[in-house]
Amino acid sequence: ETVGFDSVVVRFSGEIWIKGVWTRRFYVGRLLRNMKRVLKFHGLDVKEVSRVDGRLFLRVDRAEEVADRLSRVFGVSSVSPVLEATSRLEDVVDRVVFLANRRLGKGNSFAVRCRRVGSHPYGSRDVCEVVGRRVLEEFGEKLGVRVDLREPDVRFGVEVRGERAFVYSDVVAGVGGMPLGTQPRLVGLLSGGFDSAVACWLVMKRGAPIVPVYFDNCPFTDERATERAMEVAKVLFGWAIGFPRRMFVVPFGEALKAFVEKAPRRLTCVLCKRMMYRVAEQLAEQIGAEGIVTGEAIGEQASQTLHNLRVLDEAVQKYPVHRPLLGFDKAETEALARKIGTYEISGWKAKGCTA
Repeated sequence: ETVGFDSVVVRFSGEIWIKGVWTRRFYVGRLLRNMKRVLKFHGLDVKEVSRVDGRLFLRVDRAEEVADRLSRVFGVSSVSPVLEATSRLEDVVDRVVFLANRRLGKGNSFAVRCRRVGSHPYGSRDVCEVVGRRVLEEFGEKLGVRVDLREPDVRFGVEVRGERAFVYSDVVAGVGGMPLGTQPRLVGLLSGGFDSAVACWLVMKRGAPIVPVYFDNCPFTDERATERAMEVAKVLFGWAIGFPRRMFVVPFGEALKAFVEKAPRRLTCVLCKRMMYRVAEQLAEQIGAEGIVTGEAIGEQASQTLHNLRVLDEAVQKYPVHRPLLGFDKAETEALARKIGTYEISGWKAKGCTA
């Protein structure tokens, strides 16, 4: 049955909560702004926002859809659609029983968890005991439900904050990390393959917006490779709603052709990548970025030995090169690609570089 949730509770990433007061205020403000942008993009309105003790409470319609959308916002640890009540114990119990009537099935086990902030004539344990007893009275004989504190089929949560209380049964896991925009932007070398997309996403998760740059190696690759990179960029932009959707495509075939014709074959890949670094450095300077991100991992390709990575770094002078995947193996990278939604696109068949 439809529950009719009227709010959502948003839990911050744990790293935000341990920041200093001013830094935490800035991070939470940015997080709230990002969440509102996401909801506006999807046609979802926020009627009221309140913040108490590491939580954001948003009064909304279509709370379950809101929870799903917000779970993809960097900085969100988890989200729950909730029913609001007063902090009177009787009201809390009634709300949980109402929710239990729609969530419990025959033979289900359940548990009750309570978090409480403020002064009340009861403790968190009292809430769990009274609510649990009432649920058993209502549904124990009728449905054969039972209490299981270790591995229940349904968990009922109660958040009591001052004069308000919130009741829920579902916790939607968030992506975590830091709110996007709390760090400066970075230039991301995006090939369209698995590695570069995941590398860009990982630094976005740490709060840094990405400006992707794709090097078009035609005629050594084909249009399908360019199309793949563009589609991967669209997926990454979907994780950055409210931020500029800008991507640079650099015609690079002539430069690569010169390396093929004039340089020793064994140096082609290293020289090509060094030139890409130089172009990315100039782009970073033009757009005010603070560094360059690549998807290189130790030994992933012949050009990615530790010696060659040092040679590549020597091509740039002003900006650091960040490699989030340095210690990843391919299976770990592909698992993340599935999570963020780039795996299928990166697997498209396209003409690999034939230089």
